[in-house]
Amino acid sequence: MQAFAALTGCLALAAGCRAGPPNTFTFTADLPPGFAYVAAVHYVPERGQTCTVERRDNLAPVFNSQWRTDYRPDAEITVRKTVKGCPLVVRKIALKINSAYGKDWGDISGDEGMVIIRDVLEERYKNTFNPAGESYIYSQCEWWFRTVGTNRRIVKILDCTTSDDQGARKQGKTFSAYTLDQLQGKTVKLKVRLAKEERPGWGDTWVKVPNGWKRCLGDGYEDQEAYCHGNYTDFSIFRMPDGRVCTIYPGCTE
Repeated sequence: MQAFAALTGCLALAAGCRAGPPNTFTFTADLPPGFAYVAAVHYVPERGQTCTVERRDNLAPVFNSQWRTDYRPDAEITVRKTVKGCPLVVRKIALKINSAYGKDWGDISGDEGMVIIRDVLEERYKNTFNPAGESYIYSQCEWWFRTVGTNRRIVKILDCTTSDDQGARKQGKTFSAYTLDQLQGKTVKLKVRLAKEERPGWGDTWVKVPNGWKRCLGDGYEDQEAYCHGNYTDFSIFRMPDGRVCTIYPGCTE
């Protein structure tokens, strides 16, 4: 009996040695409240392969496509797979960082990001992992606000850029890069910070005052652009996404 147990243990150990690292890695995110990410994972034939796979047979798996109703922060992403006899490897993850700023279904905005995976990368372009097998992608987002329509309803645009680990914005959209041999069994975490203050979608349409922003009147409510053009005394009311009629953003009333 002891000999059987020993043999079983040896076989299990041998199987474990043959198994190697898992063929997946975890993509997850630490996001501000009300935020969600969508990830589309793209695959291409492995390096050195001459086979091809039709697009209909190689559609990108999408995680969190229904992010407003069914959001799950952890995505288990396959590194290598075979489709119709063709060995494929993960090549990129197309990201969308989304959030809602109102209750209407259209009161949403998002910005794009990208993770690329290559066989070989110069060290300066390649992200790193800590001893716990975790790597971080840093992004800083901010809301840009503007008005639309004759009732000047507030809509918002989400703008996200890559950043350092302290949240300082850099040039370019949220981005990171890895090599295939880095990923198996590891965790990649998207860490997003949200700027404390919002700002106008473009210049010379709002005026900064001590407790917020006032909307320039322009040539009247039919004037959709309504640039200030030096008139910093005549302002318009506007409507918040929740329906409130306001004179100052974001506090509504002065």
